[in-house]
Amino acid sequence: HNQGDRLLQSVARRLQECLRQSDTIVRQGGDEFIVILEDLQLPEQAGQIGAKLLETLASPYREDGYDFFLTASIGIALYPDDGDDADTLLRNADTAMYEGKSSGGNTVRFYTGRMNERLQSRVSLENGLRRALERDELQLHYQPQIDLASGRLLGAEALLRWNDGGRLIPPDQFIPVAEETGLIVPIGLWVLDTAIARAAAWRRHWQLRQGMGATPPRIAINLSARQFWGGGIAEHVLLRLEREGLPPSTIELEVTESVLLRQEADCLEELRRLREAGVGLALDDFGTGYSSLSYLRLLPIDTLKIDKSFIFPLDEDQDGEAAAIVRAILAMAHTLGHKVVAEGVERQTQLELLRAMGWDRFQGSLESRPLPPDAFLQRYCP
Repeated sequence: HNQGDRLLQSVARRLQECLRQSDTIVRQGGDEFIVILEDLQLPEQAGQIGAKLLETLASPYREDGYDFFLTASIGIALYPDDGDDADTLLRNADTAMYEGKSSGGNTVRFYTGRMNERLQSRVSLENGLRRALERDELQLHYQPQIDLASGRLLGAEALLRWNDGGRLIPPDQFIPVAEETGLIVPIGLWVLDTAIARAAAWRRHWQLRQGMGATPPRIAINLSARQFWGGGIAEHVLLRLEREGLPPSTIELEVTESVLLRQEADCLEELRRLREAGVGLALDDFGTGYSSLSYLRLLPIDTLKIDKSFIFPLDEDQDGEAAAIVRAILAMAHTLGHKVVAEGVERQTQLELLRAMGWDRFQGSLESRPLPPDAFLQRYCP
């Protein structure tokens, strides 16, 4: 805390050095500062000053023998266009700042009226999402995973859907909100419990239709990094499996590299416990994260899921860089003893190329879009 306080003092000094004596700087609390610029002739001057502040704040800070690197997000509201009183100006500048933060940070944003519209839309989405669990509006659809060599059904990924009063809201709209607000934790537990219950129901159905030795598809369930904060996720999963009378190998948990960004040792311990119990573990969206190669040797995983961005260009670049990268990923994964799944396979040419390379599994719209549970059963085990 003392180090952090000194760092904030250094930030304040740099702000003062950048600004005029007539300007006002206030620390609002935490890591937020307010700057009041008076007598500007043109709006562009505010943007120029903002860019100068970003550049100044980005230089490393030396504290107790360590270098610290900071970035900032700056929101600008102009008087009188964006408000003719202090409260309105501060609120709109704050909105612009958060707009910049949500798009990656380290940027300067001017307030616009559309930001308010987006903010209101986001608040409405968040409020609706808080009620979605109570109103039973969340659903799981299942996308099949197919063995490339035999064409046999091996698994199914459980994918979250939100039916808001008949209006289907795409996951890329509500999942980020759930992550930011922490709602992903109760929603993630609901997904886990629902998918494990579905695995038990499918086990009974497959055995009834095809005999006691029948093997239903293993259900893959996505876990958010937030679900690892504070621990306990392994305990929850193993207890649910025990209650349903399911062997741990019935499910596969998909994680991204971001699970290691916080409490790395705790996350790894949870994952190792699940792996030792027999639960399958997959690294999702491989190749799009932070340090994929270094994480591969740390994570106790069975499977790599290759992001669709690597698969999409294959049929137009069968002998070029795209194919070379996919072949390299495959060779590396097999050398490490991992299975590989290609996501987002949409065309037959992609499938044939993956098969020729020796890939293990694939999923994508070429085989099937994600299906509701009943439709999935009707197609694969009627």
